[in-house]
Amino acid sequence: MPSKKALIRRPGPRLAEGLVTHVERAEVDVDLALEQWEAYAEALRAHDWETVEVDPADDCPDAVFVEDTVVMYRNVALITRPGAESRRPETEGVEEAVASLGCSVNWIWEPGTLDGGDVLKVGDTIYVGRGGRTNAAGVQQLRAAFEPLGARVIAVPVSKVLHLKSAITALPDGTVLGRIPQLDVPSLFPRFLPVPEESGSHVVLLGGDRLLIAASAPKTAEMLADLGHEPVVVDISEFEKLEGCVTCLSVRMRDLYA
Repeated sequence: MPSKKALIRRPGPRLAEGLVTHVERAEVDVDLALEQWEAYAEALRAHDWETVEVDPADDCPDAVFVEDTVVMYRNVALITRPGAESRRPETEGVEEAVASLGCSVNWIWEPGTLDGGDVLKVGDTIYVGRGGRTNAAGVQQLRAAFEPLGARVIAVPVSKVLHLKSAITALPDGTVLGRIPQLDVPSLFPRFLPVPEESGSHVVLLGGDRLLIAASAPKTAEMLADLGHEPVVVDISEFEKLEGCVTCLSVRMRDLYA
């Protein structure tokens, strides 16, 4: 049986100071954010995911967005070098967590930068966004780490959103969800399904037809249900104020060795 572990990291007291790039800064309710994070983690557990909590990084406002710190392919963990220098201390606790789970650990090295939010895996195809947080050297190093394992790496220009997965994710059958105005080159994706809401571009595959999706995308949830999927709705409004989405609050680890 494939593993179903999800790395998560508790939001810290400085969450409201998190970086914003493509949105206006809005007041973040840190207490409400913690309640929403706990509900998010419970939604994972309710659908048979074992959550693994990374040690807190309270001095790092963005540390709750744990997906940016590591990219998984099979049993290999690639520790990133975030494009925002202030986020680089976040990787230390994540490295310890993945090593404790028996992963083979690799790293992105200077001058490379890579955010995990720029990486979308569809089967053995890995799309990596080249944009504000991930540079060409980071793309090259990701390719060198994963192509020998059987991955096909496709670089995607990203200029209109923070991360590639701010614009797209994928359904279990590999169909890519997104909004064309947020994409630089929509033609890179052979099967594309437009969604009616920006946050509808973001789903987490929970297993089977179950899809974790934000409460801010009710029309998309209805559309996906009509297509035979089972939306699992979570409210992450406080994280959306910091350009967060359902994907970046966890790292799903599906292929760990038993």
